[in-house]
Amino acid sequence: MIIKGEINFKYATSDDAEVVYEALEVDNENYLKSRLDQNLITYTIHSEKLGTFLATIDDLIASEIVVEKIIDKTKQ
Repeated sequence: MIIKGEINFKYATSDDAEVVYEALEVDNENYLKSRLDQNLITYTIHSEKLGTFLATIDDLIASEIVVEKIIDKTKQ
């Protein structure tokens, strides 16, 4: 069985989206596909195991939160 999912992150600006995209792209290679379109990043996840699928999503969200906090701090 193949499990598929998609997560979209929408940002206030395309610059913020690009920063997140570039920061996470290195870590995401070979695990999921990502696409940047202006201020929207779309991640597509495929896995044969539910545990792997959920772990990938969890890692992605946790990493995104860290980058978002860094962006917020640098704007202050």
